[in-house]
Amino acid sequence: MANPKSLKPIHDFFAAKKWKPFPFQEQAWKSYLAGESGLLHVPTGSGKTYAAIMGPLAKMMAEPRRGLKALYLTPLRALARDLETAIQEPIQKMNWPIEVVSRTGDTTFAKKKRQLTKPPDMMLTTPESLAVMISQPDAEDYFKNLQVVILDEWHELMSSKRGSLCELSLSYLRSINPELQTWALSASIGNLEEAARVAVGRAQEPTIISGGSDRKLDLECLLPEKVDRFPWAGHLGFALKESLLEVLDPEVSTLIFTNTRSQAERWFEALLQAKPDMEEFMALHHSSLEKEEREAVEEGVKNGDLKWVVCTSSLDLGVDFQPVERVVQIGSPKMVARMIQRAGRSAHRPGGKSRLLFVPTNSWEILELEAVKKAVNEKLTEPRRPLKKPLDVLLQHMMTLACGPGLRMDELQLSLKETFSFSEITQEELNWCRRFLTLGGETLQSYPQFHKLVMDEESGKYRPADPRVEKLHRMSIGTIVSRQSVQVSYTNRTRIGSVEESFISKLKKGDVFQFAGKKLEFVLLKDMTAFVKSSKAPTNTVPSWDGGRFPISETLGQVFREVLGEKHPGLDRFLKPLLGTQSEMSVLPSSDTLLIETWQSKRGSHLFVYPFEGRSVHEGLAQLWGYRFAQRQPTTFSFSLNDYGFEMVGPEDYDFKNLFDDDFFSDHDLVEEIGQSLQIGQLSQRQFKEIAQIAGLVFVGYPGSPKTGRQMQVSASLLYEVFKKHEPGNLLIRQSFDEVLANSLESGRIRRTLQRMSKMKTEWIELESPSPLSFPLVVESIAVGNLSNESLESKIARLKKSWEKKNDHSGSSARH
Repeated sequence: MANPKSLKPIHDFFAAKKWKPFPFQEQAWKSYLAGESGLLHVPTGSGKTYAAIMGPLAKMMAEPRRGLKALYLTPLRALARDLETAIQEPIQKMNWPIEVVSRTGDTTFAKKKRQLTKPPDMMLTTPESLAVMISQPDAEDYFKNLQVVILDEWHELMSSKRGSLCELSLSYLRSINPELQTWALSASIGNLEEAARVAVGRAQEPTIISGGSDRKLDLECLLPEKVDRFPWAGHLGFALKESLLEVLDPEVSTLIFTNTRSQAERWFEALLQAKPDMEEFMALHHSSLEKEEREAVEEGVKNGDLKWVVCTSSLDLGVDFQPVERVVQIGSPKMVARMIQRAGRSAHRPGGKSRLLFVPTNSWEILELEAVKKAVNEKLTEPRRPLKKPLDVLLQHMMTLACGPGLRMDELQLSLKETFSFSEITQEELNWCRRFLTLGGETLQSYPQFHKLVMDEESGKYRPADPRVEKLHRMSIGTIVSRQSVQVSYTNRTRIGSVEESFISKLKKGDVFQFAGKKLEFVLLKDMTAFVKSSKAPTNTVPSWDGGRFPISETLGQVFREVLGEKHPGLDRFLKPLLGTQSEMSVLPSSDTLLIETWQSKRGSHLFVYPFEGRSVHEGLAQLWGYRFAQRQPTTFSFSLNDYGFEMVGPEDYDFKNLFDDDFFSDHDLVEEIGQSLQIGQLSQRQFKEIAQIAGLVFVGYPGSPKTGRQMQVSASLLYEVFKKHEPGNLLIRQSFDEVLANSLESGRIRRTLQRMSKMKTEWIELESPSPLSFPLVVESIAVGNLSNESLESKIARLKKSWEKKNDHSGSSARH
């Protein structure tokens, strides 16, 4: 245990800067020097980096020894660069004898080699780079003096496969040094205790340090002149562009967040057209742009050259942008934590006041902001849970150990007991994993390339069967599997970024599309590169990327249901056309009422249900209820859904109400019934592609010549079919089904929703025309089936006019 006097150099640095350490910083340093592990829960921009690193730096100076002593894991490479700058400041200013380096995918080969032969005192790296280092033959020697691992932005990592990879890497590091300390850093998370335990492992009791005054949050909503009685998804958005431009100050550094890359492209173009004089001071930032472009934008924000940056979640995390004074959020972020995180990008310094302007994309989102405010006041944030037994990640880790220190099954089993993701793994499952890597499992025994590991009898360890296996594994380490993308380059080969293969495949020569804030004309596709040239032609074509739409979180959905029935001082008169019309035509659901509306139209019988649980849950519920209705009276349904509810359309005079009973709330046989009602086989086959890649079954290709998405899909699909036919008990096939149910359909949340709905009062309302709540669902189904020449907007306007007229004539249209 280090002496608290070791902190003198730290206090000297703070005194030189005329700073006074915050109490939580002092507590963190002393806890570290006392040998404790735990979690630092501090608002973003409050000084948590210095809280985490100064204890380890003090110990390095008080007790000098050779070798790597501290690892700082961060989810983003850009964060590693920023952190290195922040950590170097005291070291250089005070001449401390400490070497700090970064090691990410961007680090040159020469630098990486030097870092391995001459270890620094502290290394900033990513979970993937750490796994690559563990795969080196001298890993045990390299990490034997390691004293601490710091996990930055732990709330982002923990509930993903990257978090599971961290757990496995930590379990190995603890196996060679049981005294290893772990400190996780997290800003906004709803299950602190669990997050701390997952970070430190089952063998230690975590210390939780909360501190830094709660950041002052100024959440303001940009209100339209009046609220539409019949809103639909996206109907406001660009209608508020002029109002937004009036409040955007060209002198104030502002990040403008959208929820999708397509939205970011469209908003950047709209703002640029309206304010061409801001061209030099505006930029676009999202993950599909070329790395150099993104870094240039980040630098421009830091040094104050750029004033308005339209961005996505690519700028969510802790990159330190001190000049940013304001954040704009276009559309609901669908999570309380995401709103707090994004607001925290402004005034990113201790004591700063975060300012966020919310631009609703439909009238109901004005109430979503009220729900976010209520959740913030009540300190409600989404929990993040560790994954349960992702075997693809375990198989990859087993290969990593075999390539590095060697894989011993008894040692592995012991270290897995310390983790949360894998503590419940059975001996049978572990044996299956071993057979899979040594023999290709039951099915692939005849193919030598799947016999990856062999037993070294002398050491009792499994090693790679040949050097090629080792090389291919190191190139494939990691759990981030992006959809196959096509590089976009000018004809002079200057790279712009990447778009999905499916988007490019629909373009023909001469087509113009908007990407990276530029208008580009498609020339040709060659070797997975789309060559383009600049264009001035107008275009509405913007790439879309899969996985862009967030469903509303369980936490926000719960608060939103409460907010619906509450008074909203200052907003009630403004919202009266919306909420009053809903009450007149139907009812406004309360937190203990389940509203079900029915309506007859030329298209048939409509059923509208409002659980307020998000798109993913509503997709599963709609399919489940469709299956249950069809069991009672066979027919086919069409569906539409949004974050508030779902619509089912059956044949004319289909009697939903009389066919309905309490069994619709049953969660017995839930998984089997969802499997019957949905093409889960197709979904799990798609999921299997990702699993096969992480598990090392499908090789992604050599650098510079990656496989195409089609090649990857063919390889994965072939394996999927072989396993299903010849090895129905294959654990990776089972994992693909489990992941579809848990992630895509949120089956656990569906179960909780059914249980909640079963205790509520169900209110059936027969409508004469769509209510404000059902209108967006009707629009959604019209948009999907709109095959006429009439534009969607004009069709919606025409229908709305006739329904509004009908509503005005009939007064209250609801029939109970």
